[in-house]
Amino acid sequence: MKKIFSIVLFFVLTSDLSAQQVKKVKITELEKTIAESKTPLIVNFWATFCIPCIEEIPYFQKLVKKHEKDSIKLLLVSLDLQEDYTKVKPFAAKRKFTAPIAWLDETNADYFCPKIDSSWSGAIPATLFINNKKGYRKFYEEQIPEAKLEKEIMAILGEN
Repeated sequence: MKKIFSIVLFFVLTSDLSAQQVKKVKITELEKTIAESKTPLIVNFWATFCIPCIEEIPYFQKLVKKHEKDSIKLLLVSLDLQEDYTKVKPFAAKRKFTAPIAWLDETNADYFCPKIDSSWSGAIPATLFINNKKGYRKFYEEQIPEAKLEKEIMAILGEN
């Protein structure tokens, strides 16, 4: 009985250590990640208060998992306010977000938005599709329906 209790206690104590981490990043670090990506990359900009964002993330994860053999990656970038940074991790855990999450540690949208795409007004959800090997780059400032996302994944992979 002691052994079972010890095992259960170990998992309870270590479960938070393996939980989803939310890394603080500056726009320059995010730009570098995008520029140096060796695999197709989807960067989704979202926030905990954005209902369309929260609606699309589950099928983003599902479709990226479906295409994991193609080495496609998904990065979720939270644009929550600084005072809400600590809420992002439990929010994501509750909704079973499995993709890596970064929190953009910037306050001036006029500075960081054009670094992602010159057309970005700052509205979310917003998504950047990148495949550096194929010279592919496409930006959407809207909620992307699941069928459209599937087509965009095929395009980023060069399969359409």
